[in-house]
Amino acid sequence: MKYKINELTKEEKIGQMLMVGMDTNYITERIKKLIQNYKIGGIILYRKNFGTYDDLIKLINELKNLNKDNKIPLTIAIDQEGGRVNRLPPEFHKIPSASLVENSGGSKLVENTSSLISEILKNSGINMNFAPVLDIKNYSDKHAIGDRAYSKDTDIVSKDGIIFMKQLQEKEIIPVIKHFPGHGSTKQDSHYTLPIIKKSYEELEKEDIIPFIRAIKNGADAILVGHLVIPKITKTHPASLSKNFIRQYIRKKYKYNKLLITDDLKMKSIKLFYGEVRAVKKAFEAGNDIIVFRYDKNKEEKAIQSLLNLYEKNVGRVNRSVIRILKQKEKYKFNDNKINSVIDIKQINNQIDEIRQKCNI
Repeated sequence: MKYKINELTKEEKIGQMLMVGMDTNYITERIKKLIQNYKIGGIILYRKNFGTYDDLIKLINELKNLNKDNKIPLTIAIDQEGGRVNRLPPEFHKIPSASLVENSGGSKLVENTSSLISEILKNSGINMNFAPVLDIKNYSDKHAIGDRAYSKDTDIVSKDGIIFMKQLQEKEIIPVIKHFPGHGSTKQDSHYTLPIIKKSYEELEKEDIIPFIRAIKNGADAILVGHLVIPKITKTHPASLSKNFIRQYIRKKYKYNKLLITDDLKMKSIKLFYGEVRAVKKAFEAGNDIIVFRYDKNKEEKAIQSLLNLYEKNVGRVNRSVIRILKQKEKYKFNDNKINSVIDIKQINNQIDEIRQKCNI
């Protein structure tokens, strides 16, 4: 490996396991400190973090520049699905939802759409995308998952999801398949409450988990574990914070040894039930490789310190996670080089408009 685990400090190792969000559209002292002092491994960007496309490129270059003295390149992540979850700057026309694309043009249109998304992200300096959604569409379009899912048919979800995953991989972007073991099985929304899945694991395996198993067999690099309570397995904890679930039902059952990433711990359901610092600690103890969160400065630093305090008793466990992270960063040729985007937005929009026309919008 290019990066040597035994050459990293405690701070550098714990830092690689952290991905944080931003509240502003500019670099704050908080972000500077997190990158330069705490050596965090990644930043996740949302639509609120930039006004225009030029702003996005400028922000990414500033983040990369802040990280230039650190040993390991920064992960720049985004949540770009299409439809309701559309993080691209306003100059880009809106890309339709997964459900609409599949219903309008099947796998061929899914391939065209995911190829275009991947091209935009690649040329913008994004190296991780929290997509595709591999949940099953069991409820209406407006449901928490709804039109974000490709279909209610597991075969279609599997086929389309793997197409999107492969397109991202070809553009050297880490795809994060989500929301394991299947957010489509509950009406509740994990942004606001802890959804309960009343199915047994055997029932989940017959439908919801099928696309994930197929994606794993097709080389999935990262899985997002959802804030989903499965009482028969995780008791009162969500899957994302359950050591038993992660160890028995992901690592051992599917022999999955790549990245496991939490859904965002800033969601109200998690903060309400666990509190900020305890949530981060639980996510670490459960066995997640990358912990995603955004808190106020004091609680954020307390959470990071709590992980640093756990390091000595968990060196082997930390090393395993960091090695998984470093392998992916090496595989996808991560670097902190300046982005000089050559995107022709007009030409991209012409392609988006063709997709929209096929979707009758």
